[in-house]
Amino acid sequence: MSYKVQWADDDFDDEDPTFATEAAAEAYAADQINNYRVGGEVLHLSNPGDYPEEDDDDDPEYEVVEVED
Repeated sequence: MSYKVQWADDDFDDEDPTFATEAAAEAYAADQINNYRVGGEVLHLSNPGDYPEEDDDDDPEYEVVEVED
């Protein structure tokens, strides 16, 4: 069995990474959420009028699911 991260607004794609453990999938999701936050901060700092400051409650939702190999 493998694990994938399923984002709330997205279906699986064959190119999505798979992980051997659930913990590895959770770490990947945490890293992607961090990237999302940093990207929003960079946009806000580059032009605050067009990109409001991100809200901490605005994180993407996800679920780690078990998939067949």
